[in-house]
Amino acid sequence: MSLPEIDVAPPSALDGQPIERIERDGVEYVVLGTAHVSRASVAAVEALLAQERFDAVAVELCPSRAQGMRDPEAFKQMDLFQVIRQGKVGMVAASLVLSSFQQRLAEQYGIQPGAEMKAAMDGAEQRGLPLWLVDREVGTTLRRAWRSVGFWQRFGLLGGLLASVFEREQIDEKEIEKLKQGDLMESAFSEFASNSSALYGSLISERDTFMAARLREEAMRSATPEPRRVLVVIGAGHLKGMGEALRSQQDDPAAKVAELARTPAKSRWPKWLALALVLLVFAAIAYAFHRDTTLGTQALRDWVLFTGGFAALGAIVAGGHPLSIAAAFVAAPIKPFRPGIPAGGISAMAEAWIRKPRVADFETLRNDIGHWSGWWKNRVARTLLNFILVSVGTVIGEYSAGIHIFKSLF
Repeated sequence: MSLPEIDVAPPSALDGQPIERIERDGVEYVVLGTAHVSRASVAAVEALLAQERFDAVAVELCPSRAQGMRDPEAFKQMDLFQVIRQGKVGMVAASLVLSSFQQRLAEQYGIQPGAEMKAAMDGAEQRGLPLWLVDREVGTTLRRAWRSVGFWQRFGLLGGLLASVFEREQIDEKEIEKLKQGDLMESAFSEFASNSSALYGSLISERDTFMAARLREEAMRSATPEPRRVLVVIGAGHLKGMGEALRSQQDDPAAKVAELARTPAKSRWPKWLALALVLLVFAAIAYAFHRDTTLGTQALRDWVLFTGGFAALGAIVAGGHPLSIAAAFVAAPIKPFRPGIPAGGISAMAEAWIRKPRVADFETLRNDIGHWSGWWKNRVARTLLNFILVSVGTVIGEYSAGIHIFKSLF
């Protein structure tokens, strides 16, 4: 499909392109603001590299995103068991959803989002220039965004991610315009980013500060004699914020980078609340045995049936194999006595072991998750879905069991 006229590069590739020249600590930064879905931006990157001399090239990418651009098939090497053991299912699922959103953009507009970043990386390699990856790791950004908002707002985050995949068959022009002026993650979370200062801070303004500090950090490490000139390729939505941060920052850049790369500690109250609930339930079961053996047996049975039943239901909804359903039913009731891998992890590992993902599942993963039915057809996606739904089912089962047991006693 051909691009709209606005996306066609003008006769001079740099005409009308947002370019700022910032001098800081003996370094001139030539900052090009780009649109992530525009051929004109690709042409502007190539023109700057051809017309001006630079000592380094910096791009709005983290190492993992840069690797993904260099080797789009790298995710096929994903160790599903390690993802489950390390508790990274949520981050992997979120990254895949964003990747699917990118894929739809590429198919609809005939250009891969971030093509201008790829052009900058290729240009640096061809000229033998140092490449600076100055953006924060996408996983860290997602975790900080998740932990920056309250419990109910997290449903908005999940809704934004799901909507970016399932809401419409074609991505409309309004959404494309957001991408031209903004950011892939901001667009995926739509209005949640603009209406939440905490979320906007994690997704946008923190990264402006982080990228400015990374530029200063790399300049200090560089052995290139002064004066130095660096081409900086970033999304147009970051141009103003990063430029202001680059001009005004006085902090030690390494310390600022370390501060913003740190994942905030998890809130403890949900964990303590869950532990308190389990202790209360088992205290109630003990009290039931004290009152009457039959009553205690019924309370213990209810605990097993509710927790195991809801966990197994999650595996059933995920289309799990009978053995992974059985694993969910057995693992959920003994969760308090079995610290470590959650019931969702045990069920998902059973699913992955029984129905081992095929090469074809990895090859079609990005396309499959763009359709709701693909989450059940693709073995990799179904394993991730199994983990999520069984984990949710276990929590629902614990609360349901507690309510039922207390009602039966008092």
